[in-house]
Amino acid sequence: MPRYEVTIEKDACDGVFACLTRDPRFVEDEDGLATIDPGADPVYDCEGELTETAERVVATFDDDRIDEARRAATACPTDAIVVDEVDE
Repeated sequence: MPRYEVTIEKDACDGVFACLTRDPRFVEDEDGLATIDPGADPVYDCEGELTETAERVVATFDDDRIDEARRAATACPTDAIVVDEVDE
């Protein structure tokens, strides 16, 4: 399975939340912006490493759901989300 990283640039996110309808791991944070909660998916038991700073949210996953993350990134009208495969 590919290991991949999902990054949300907070200053580019405007809270449209198109990503939430494409991948249930995307959720609204307390500031009204998108963030990632690996445990938010009601169907899949998902684990991921999450790092959050004032500038960005970065989550790393090693499951087979990279296409869902890519759909969420494509749906973002401000291009605030980037999905990259990473080396082991």
